[in-house]
Formats: sequence, C-alpha cells, structure tokens
Amino acid sequence: MASNQQLQRSASSMGNREKTYFEQQREALIGEIAMSFEHVLANINKLNRSLEAVTAVGNEFSSVEALWSQFENVMAKEPEDAKGSDGEGQQPPNEAEGAQTPAAGRS
Repeated sequence: MASNQQLQRSASSMGNREKTYFEQQREALIGEIAMSFEHVLANINKLNRSLEAVTAVGNEFSSVEALWSQFENVMAKEPEDAKGSDGEGQQPPNEAEGAQTPAAGRS
C-alpha cells in the first residue's frame, strides 16, 4: 500500500509541475509513432484488399484454365492413340522390304 501511495504522490506531483524537455519530446515521438502505426495499418488493409481482388480475378479464370488443361490432355493423348491403333500387327514398309531383300540376295 505504501508503494501505491508513493506512485500516486509522484503522479500528482508530475501533474502539478511543468514537463521537462525530455518528456515533451518523448510525447511528441510517441504521437508520431502512433500516427505511423495507423498509416501502416491502413496500408496493410489496402494491400489486403488488393490481394483479395487479385485472388478473386484469378479464381474467375479457373474454369477457363480447367478447359484448356482438358484440351491439352486430349491433344497430348491423340498421337499416342493414333500410333497404337494404326500400327498394330504391321511393320513399316521399309523394314518389311529390308528384311526380305538380304534373304533374297543370299539364295
């Protein structure tokens, strides 16, 4: 309790006396820091809104991206399917002729 009374006395004595140059400068700097924090907070909020807008625009293109991905997958599979179905059980003409020519030349 004695310490609380001492704090109250020192606080009341500070209220009665004039502030020193250090205290005045400290309050001015604390005020500037508070204003700077408010500006930082406002800019962070503005940045957050901008990032949300960019994300929203990006999400609008998700259906278009899915369509193009599907198209790309279909086009990538097309040549493989064509080779597999056309060339089943058949050799290319050059290889078939080449295999017969050396055998015919030996006989």
